[in-house]
Amino acid sequence: MIPRKISRRAVLRGAGVTMALPWLPSLPAFADTTAANPTFPKRFAVLFMGNGINEDHWSAEGSGPDLKLNGTLSILEPLKSKINVIDGLFVKSLTGQGIHPAQTGSLLSGAHIQKGAILHSGVSVDQMIANTVGQDTPQSSIVLACEQPMTGYHETNFSLAYSSHISWQTPDSPVPVEVYPSLAFDNLFENRGSLRNISILDRVRDRAEVLTTKISSTDKTKLDEYLTSVREVEKRVDAMRKTKDQADDQARLRNRPAFTMERPANGLPEDLREHARLMCDIIAIAFQTDKTRVASLVIAHDLSAMYYPFLEVREGHHAASHDNLSAGYERIARFHLSQLAYLATKLDSMPEGDGTVLDHSCLMFLSNLWAGRKHDNARLPLVLAGGLGGTIQTGRALNYLNDGEDKRKMCSLYLSLMDRMGIKLEQFGDSGTRLERL
Repeated sequence: MIPRKISRRAVLRGAGVTMALPWLPSLPAFADTTAANPTFPKRFAVLFMGNGINEDHWSAEGSGPDLKLNGTLSILEPLKSKINVIDGLFVKSLTGQGIHPAQTGSLLSGAHIQKGAILHSGVSVDQMIANTVGQDTPQSSIVLACEQPMTGYHETNFSLAYSSHISWQTPDSPVPVEVYPSLAFDNLFENRGSLRNISILDRVRDRAEVLTTKISSTDKTKLDEYLTSVREVEKRVDAMRKTKDQADDQARLRNRPAFTMERPANGLPEDLREHARLMCDIIAIAFQTDKTRVASLVIAHDLSAMYYPFLEVREGHHAASHDNLSAGYERIARFHLSQLAYLATKLDSMPEGDGTVLDHSCLMFLSNLWAGRKHDNARLPLVLAGGLGGTIQTGRALNYLNDGEDKRKMCSLYLSLMDRMGIKLEQFGDSGTRLERL
């Protein structure tokens, strides 16, 4: 068994809680990042929305200052120097197999999936990375979702597990998703036991005050900003914790698990805006403090019944995607892409060395379809944010649509990203070559 090399990031410990700290140059624990050429951890995250986008409002062209982001993509304008919009990639094994679960089941692995009761996909790229870099962090990865997984089978005889999960730890086992923000938050800070309802900041206050006497004035400001941001997230989580506790009480009275009840009776926030933002905040804190370097978030799966009254769309997500050229569905796609913009902006506000946490990360936004009305997955909408420690040139629109099938494989992109994370493979999924021009 390979021993785990846990990150030397400093922590504040209190009663029943552990709070990891962001990079503070004057703290001895960060001595390895204060050399002439410091190295910082590289992080990788995936944000997923089911059922594609409105292709009439999704285009980009050019590079550098001349990069033009049109329609839905214009929401990324403030970040355009730090993104790549990629068009034309696909997963061949997921074409011609049927709709929905057959178009999602191996999106991050390129494996052939299996019908019937026995699940078979492939280890996903995020978990391939987590299996290596996760040895250096307390958590190998965090796997989040804003909807409960579905059970049963689709009319195509593929398990709905393929629709509910994008992260797979083995070919026959997806990684369980955490859907409750309060539980994800508690796991991040190892917040356990009867003190869960007491602020974690109150429990580490004395140690935080001692720490301020050992760091520079600049780092004091950084620490204060970090603690303030954690407290702001904690306040929002507390409200959702109460809702979940009430749902658990009601579930016990009905003699059934809370997760089997309809939203919001199951304790999940009815408003997806706050739910998604909190999950992004949790990923941001985890990356900032090196709690983990790998994350995934399913905002809406491919048969989602999520409703968007705040977007003035009457149909649920899946039904709305069948009219994906509508203005309403464009608003849905824009909302989902705005979560990437939110997370990327948040990471870009976190200084780390001469850059930011975003500069040392790669965030990947993608869907399982291009056009929902046709269930077309011959090309996939894809955006990368962050330079992954200077290994990815950013500020570009890259189009592979006319390059031939062998040169536009998603698995070629995954091989290229794993290379940059220090994971060298000869083959992954259906590809043995790297993506050109990345």
